[in-house]
Order: sequence, then structure tokens, then C-alpha cells
Amino acid sequence: MEKVIKAILSANVYDVAIQTPLQHAQSLSRRLQNDILLKREDLQPVFSFKLRGAYNRMAALSPEAAQRGVIAASAGNHAQGVALAGKTLGIKTVIVMPVTTPAIKVNAVRQRGGEVKLHGDTYNDAAAFAKQLVNEKGYTFVHAFDDPLVIAGQGTVGVEMLRQHSGKMDAIFVPVGGGGLMAGMAAYIKYLRPEIKMIAVEAEDSACLQLAMQDGRRSKLKQVGLFADGVAVNQIGQHTFRILKSCVDDVITVTTDEICAAVKDIFDDTRAVTEPAGALALAGIKKYVRTSGVKGQMLAAVVSGANVNFDRLSHIAERAELGESREAVLAVTIPEQPGSFRAFSQLLGRRNVTEFNYRFGDSDEAKIFVGVEVPDGLAGRQALLKELADNGLQAHDMTDNEVAKGHIRHMVGGPSHRAIHERVFRFEFPERPGALSNFLNLLGSRWNISMFHYRNHGAAYGRVLAGIQVPGSDSKAFDQFLREIGYPCQEETQNVAYQTFLAGA
Repeated sequence: MEKVIKAILSANVYDVAIQTPLQHAQSLSRRLQNDILLKREDLQPVFSFKLRGAYNRMAALSPEAAQRGVIAASAGNHAQGVALAGKTLGIKTVIVMPVTTPAIKVNAVRQRGGEVKLHGDTYNDAAAFAKQLVNEKGYTFVHAFDDPLVIAGQGTVGVEMLRQHSGKMDAIFVPVGGGGLMAGMAAYIKYLRPEIKMIAVEAEDSACLQLAMQDGRRSKLKQVGLFADGVAVNQIGQHTFRILKSCVDDVITVTTDEICAAVKDIFDDTRAVTEPAGALALAGIKKYVRTSGVKGQMLAAVVSGANVNFDRLSHIAERAELGESREAVLAVTIPEQPGSFRAFSQLLGRRNVTEFNYRFGDSDEAKIFVGVEVPDGLAGRQALLKELADNGLQAHDMTDNEVAKGHIRHMVGGPSHRAIHERVFRFEFPERPGALSNFLNLLGSRWNISMFHYRNHGAAYGRVLAGIQVPGSDSKAFDQFLREIGYPCQEETQNVAYQTFLAGA
């Protein structure tokens, strides 16, 4: 470990990076009844901490390696860090980015002097092509996280934090994707201040460190969620895990909604708009406070980046209230008769209705999709559900139902009695020309698409809810088709939101 500490203390980052402020979040501190500090890495020249590790790695290159140039695979923050480091050091930089990378990030890399090569749909595709070019051109590959010099560069965040706040510190929360930032920070902070808890925070749909800690080895996730794309990694790094398994006190996972709420919290306190991964650590603090009940502690979060696409903000705002448990999303069955709406509204009392969807049906019952503000969070939701049940109304709580929140609340139509043998799936499609055409070509004319809803939030992947008519005799062939297309998918045929609003009789 002493070798790691020495590397961190001798890291060369300040030719390009700045010492970012450790800011007291006044509103959050009052609300959470703990002192909350935000380490503002979103204020770096590339709006992310990634510049530190990239520059430290590249500054250590031999003259011969520097002459040949470097290459990296990245869809965002690391790419910009490598490009700016190369421009500062006079080193040629080639960045392989997935074809799905939003134009704003591609342009940012080019503006900082990087040569961009677009290849593949995913980071893994881009990384494989980058390593192929290493063999062909002699470039040095600069890894986004799993490199000792990159880890040392990121560790300077921890050095700064202890210099900026030498007093009481109970816990520091750090976002984790591949683990480079946490490995560098935890190694240094645990060496000097072992009493400080180092708590890793992961998105629950890309929790590769949590999996590795549980298994005692670097296991791979079968599927990775893409909302917090800055931490969307399926396997923790080899070098990083060697440090993390002995330096991390706990791993907390948070939902998409909790991340969105944390983005809003940071904006309210600082007027800064972070990317989802940038708000991950604060989401972890809020969950830690809520579950442990601690008060009066000094808790710090690393705000790791602010490279967010503007068109994602509507989705973040939409989900922020859910992340604070201030909105309940319900499916409620009411009698299909005059006066039912008014009676239901009276049951809600002074609760604010945020959404109300209804379509006239052909039975004696009406199915309504309703959003209701519940100031008391989970307890308020449970009280509302009990009140509805006491008044003879059947209600399903869909507040945590991704199909309901991401698709059905935006869809039109209703049940179709012609959609026999319908199976329903959620897919993630790469946001690039031809992706939908490729899907339809693979499907061919064997199975009929009976329902289709597509949403994109400015990310590299759009989200699709599709109904496909598959007779029982075709089930094996259809399952083989799903394996062939290679798109992440999850069957939702039994999902209560689909069954309530869209399934045929």
C-alpha cells in the first residue's frame, strides 16, 4: 500500500487540473440533519475528475512512447481528459468512441485536439478496436481506470479533501464504475485517517463492485444499466479491486429515481447541473442517512462530473420527485359509472394530483393511471393505499415499476382483443442509424409486432417496450431469436402495469 501512497503523493496533475472546492451544502445539511460537503470535481476544465488520471499516466510516458501517441476507448469523460492531456503535453491522441456516442461528446473531444474514431455500439466494441490499433500503430493504451498511474492521479482528490478539511469527518462517499477514483482516494485516506468510513456508491443496475465483494472475486455482471453511463461498467478493475477489497467499508446501491433526485438536490444547493454519475455519491449519502438514522455527522460526497446532454434533463426532472418518494404512481380500478371520478377525487382529499390518465372501457370497471403527491414518502403511499382499500377500491402501487414509469404513462390506446399470444419485452436499442431496421430485419415476417413504444432521453441507448405475438409452438425459436439479436431485454408479460392497462382479455 505504501507504494500506492507514494505514487499518489508524487502524481503530476496540476499542469491541467485545478484544486476543486469542498463546498458546504447548506440546504441539504439542514434537511438531512447532517453536515454535507460536496467535492466539486464537476468544475475541472473537462467537467470531470477523469483529467487527473489521464494526465498523470501520459506525463509518465517515455519520449519514444510519447512520440508514437496514445489511444483510449471511451464514450465520454475519460476521452475528454485524454484529449486535453495530449494537447497540453504535445502528444497525439486517438479516441475510439462507440457510434452511439452523442455528438456533443464527440465534438468536445475534437475541440480538445483528439482524433476521434467511431466504432461499434458499445464500450467493449470500442475497446477491442482500440487494442487492435495498439498492435498496428504502436500507440500506448490509456485505460480509463485500471492502471496504477491513473489510480494515483485520481487519488489526488483524496489528498485535497484532507487538506481542505482536517477536522472531524465521519464518512466519504465516492461513485464507483471501474473503481479508479475510489481506489486512489480510499488508499490514501485510509492510510492517513483510518477512522473515516469510505463508502462506495453504485447504480443498482451496474453494481460490479458489490458483486465482486459478495463473490470475493472480479465477477462480471450479465447486463449493465445505461442511465448513469459514467459508471456503466460490468466488471471492477483488477488493480482497483486489489485496493478496494481492503479499503472500502461499505457499498451502497441507488436507483435511477434516487440519482435523479440527487441531481436536483445539487442544483438546488449549487445551481450546477451534474450528469447522473456525478450525483451518485450524494444519492448514496441520502440513502445512508435514511437507512441508518444518523444525525450530526460530517459526510462528504464527490460530485464527479457534469457532462450531461441537455435533452436528458426532462427525464431527470420527471423522475426526481419519485426519487424523493414525493410522488406515488398507482393503478386504480374504479366503477365505470357517473360520479366515480368525483368520489375518487374526494378520497384523495388535499393531496395534489400530478397525473391522471383514463380511457373509456367496455366493461363495468375503469382502470386509471394516477400520480399523487405524498409528502410523507413511503408512509404516505401506504396510508393512501390503505384508504383506497378501505373504500373498496383496488389499487396497485407502481411507484417502483419501470414499465409503468418509463413507458405506459406515456402510451395511448388500451387492451387489444386481437393481440393473442402476446409477449411483452423491454429492450435497449443503440441510438444509431439502422438499429431499429436491424431489429425488424431479424424479426422478419415470422412474428407480428402487436405493440411498440420507444423513448430516448438523450442517452446512447433508447428504451423500447414491444409486444410480439408468439404462439406457444414458436417459443423456443423466438427465445433463440432474442439471443441472436444481442440487445439487452427483459420480459414484462406479467408486469402489473401491462396487465392492468394493455393486456387483452
